[in-house]
Amino acid sequence: MSTTPASIIGTPTPRIDGPLKTSGTAQYAADFHFERMTHAVPVIASVASGRIRALDTSAAEKMPGVLLILHHGNIGPLYRTVPGDDNATNSEVRSAFEDEIVRHWGQYIALVVAETLEQATAAAAAVHADYDAEPPKLRPSLDDYSGERKKGSERGDFDGAFEDAPVKIDHTYITPIETHNPIELHASVAVWDGDRITMYETTQGVVNHRVVMAQTLGIPVENVRIVTRFLGSGFGGKLFPWPHCAMNAVAARKLGRPVKLSVTRRMMFSSVGYRPRTEQRIRLAASNDGKLLALKQDYLNVSSMLDDYDEGCGEATPYLYSVENLEVTDGIVHRNLGAPMYMRGPGAVPGLYALEAAMNELADELKMDPLQLRILNDAKTDEDKKMPFSSRHFRECFEVGAKKFGWDKRTPEIGSMRHDGKILGWGLAGASWVALRLPCTAKVEFHANGRISVRSGTQDIGTGTYTIFAQVVREKTGIPLDRIDVILGDSSLPDGPMSGGSMVTGSVLNAIAAASIDAMKKMTTLAINTEGSPLKGAKAEGVIFADGRIRKRDQSAGGDPEFADILHMARLNGLSAEGKTIPTWEDPKAKGVSLHSYGAQFVEVEWEPEIARLRVSRVVTVIDAGRIINPKAAANQIAGAVVMGVGMGLLEETHYDQRTGQPINGNMADYLMATCADAPEIDVTFLDYPDPAMGEYGARGVGEIGLAGVAPAITAAVYHATGVRVRELPVRIENLLQSKILEA
Repeated sequence: MSTTPASIIGTPTPRIDGPLKTSGTAQYAADFHFERMTHAVPVIASVASGRIRALDTSAAEKMPGVLLILHHGNIGPLYRTVPGDDNATNSEVRSAFEDEIVRHWGQYIALVVAETLEQATAAAAAVHADYDAEPPKLRPSLDDYSGERKKGSERGDFDGAFEDAPVKIDHTYITPIETHNPIELHASVAVWDGDRITMYETTQGVVNHRVVMAQTLGIPVENVRIVTRFLGSGFGGKLFPWPHCAMNAVAARKLGRPVKLSVTRRMMFSSVGYRPRTEQRIRLAASNDGKLLALKQDYLNVSSMLDDYDEGCGEATPYLYSVENLEVTDGIVHRNLGAPMYMRGPGAVPGLYALEAAMNELADELKMDPLQLRILNDAKTDEDKKMPFSSRHFRECFEVGAKKFGWDKRTPEIGSMRHDGKILGWGLAGASWVALRLPCTAKVEFHANGRISVRSGTQDIGTGTYTIFAQVVREKTGIPLDRIDVILGDSSLPDGPMSGGSMVTGSVLNAIAAASIDAMKKMTTLAINTEGSPLKGAKAEGVIFADGRIRKRDQSAGGDPEFADILHMARLNGLSAEGKTIPTWEDPKAKGVSLHSYGAQFVEVEWEPEIARLRVSRVVTVIDAGRIINPKAAANQIAGAVVMGVGMGLLEETHYDQRTGQPINGNMADYLMATCADAPEIDVTFLDYPDPAMGEYGARGVGEIGLAGVAPAITAAVYHATGVRVRELPVRIENLLQSKILEA
């Protein structure tokens, strides 16, 4: 319908929401304020295992400003979500205050509501609990697991092939618990209006959040509205509702006043998820020339006492490389810890750490370039699903990355590369991430004031989703970005996808495009049927919509009526249309192919043995993620993920007191994360091959894949520089003191 060139797609585009954020006018959940607002502060358990024998709230109830104290005895009915309901995924099986059993330190045991935050905080400290405590299960190592291992992928005869292979390795790789610590703390503001509730939430899924709250509170879903205008990043920890949301809703209902609850940074270490510890045994076998013969991955991950959380470390293993004999098994180890939760690149990121670290060790065993080992074993088809890939340029990622990094200058001997008095180490690893298209509905509306709005019940978690919506509308209609209004983050809007798994971009594009095209068709129809329109009586096939104007196809542009003019002539305030995205599992074009993104990570570290200083100095990352809609935002996503990978490789680990289960480093001072000072020079390249199975635009997500492969590339570079093989993250200075490379 439109003759506007599609230059906005693929062009680096500043975020349309940038001015709101930089001016401080963007409203996050905790920014909402209402008349007669009250404040809630949770009381947390100080033991990791046991039962509450007595809860004394008497002193707190007498303190100034205290309005309500909720606990197991008075919260009333809160329900669990329906098992197996994919539209109502909760973070924890157990509902808030469901019983008096304590299963982890920091578990909520009461909620104090007062007139001010200071009053609520003081009263919460005055609530006293007595416990029948039990010895907690907190052992970090998972090697005591004796349960059944569930079999995942399997093909060929691993045992026979591994036994007969001439070259093999057998090692265990460990990733620690990493705690979710986005800048924005979790918050909930609950406002009741009769039997209806509006909740302003820190959530990555307003639609799912609405259904969970309806089921938990026991009210009709149409009586719940969830609003998340902006999110200060989520990384998976804000995907699903946590118990504090329902607690806050009940408090607001009982008081008949708005209630605001903000989780403290200390509570973030026990109440809103973490990447669980994983222990992965990898066995790899190859021929003398490097052809993979057998691969087995046996992984364990920790979970809470009630939740069966499977990290999914074997997600990428079955399809990444060509190997005839393969087996993946898994098991869950329960500990007295809070519930784990997806963290950026769940499954694939820790799984690929183990697999790619093992590939690097196999290359050393073979005395073979790790780059050549991967190219030799590149899979031509998905050997697990026995189907072709939709679009795969994994090998090209390595080839382009090697050239940009200068891999051909690498000397393989340990400690052999030096620059400015520092020992250099070079390492590489592969990356992959699943691609899916989720259901989505988008509404595009032309307004009589000359503006266009586009609406969908998804959310922007800081990745640039607002801008992508505007780009597609601009590309289809020709209307400038400054005349396009994007409305997201509200469950009352047409249902949109959850912001998780790097799936929003690929999911919303088709719906926005379809809605735009249908709205333009309706506008041209209106133009040829409206009295007073210069196009009245024209044939539909002879009229086009271009750059916000409607004109005859055989006439040159000039003096044509704008869509707002037609709306005024028709005495209409607006005209709208909806478009939908068909999910990949319902699309015949996508069901017969294996959908994934790919990447390659090249890392340089600098090692100064005299002062035991290690730093990641340079990273080259090449990504095959389909068509890139906004290279500016996409490059930011990859660069941020790489910095997070530096944290995973060198810094992040949550430690717990083995007596109480309390996080020892549960604060921003002691929990180490990568900062600007730790950020290396980062070179991001996109191959930009549209994936035909993903629809008109061929785009796949980029949020997760930038993190995959960074940690194993770091440990390979560390070995190359120091001769120290690290198989348990993060790399510690204590590890490096074992190095025999003593002088630069």
